[in-house]
Amino acid sequence: MKIYQANIVPLNEQAIGTAAHGTALFTINGDSLTINIEMFDTPANLQHWEHFHGFPDGKAAEIATSAQDVNHDGFVDLPETGAVSGTTMVPFNDAPHEMDIPNDEYPVADANGYFAYTKVVPLAALDKKFKETFNDSELELDKRVIYIHGVTDDVTLPDTVEGAVGHYSTHVTLPIAVGKIVAL
Repeated sequence: MKIYQANIVPLNEQAIGTAAHGTALFTINGDSLTINIEMFDTPANLQHWEHFHGFPDGKAAEIATSAQDVNHDGFVDLPETGAVSGTTMVPFNDAPHEMDIPNDEYPVADANGYFAYTKVVPLAALDKKFKETFNDSELELDKRVIYIHGVTDDVTLPDTVEGAVGHYSTHVTLPIAVGKIVAL
């Protein structure tokens, strides 16, 4: 059995008015990956995209901080995270092993901004899709970071905030919390 954990800390908290935080636990046991994520103080009554990000070449990803706000607009948007965190890799939605990222199957926070996500993923299916997508057969969780995304539409985002995906706006993709995944 292999166990990995991430302490998830706020990102963009001054700009969005809430300091989302939580923990993630990843347990590989046999042919399954169990994912447990618990979040607090996220924007309430809102679906939150959550994924792990990383570099397909195996370089270790790091968490983004306010230092990644390269255009100095007060927000670290999705494209600005790429230099230190890499690309979006595996979603934590209803079917992580399908690696279908832009959809509406992510957790929804309650009225207090709390949500918990638990999913048991068939590891062989995830490994296969991961290798097809990134030409890399190793998940290497300890080289990845987790991001939680999403703010309400009433948060004013400047035109300089980027990262819309398909018909999903930057309100959906704006990172609100991040954590480095480490092996225990």
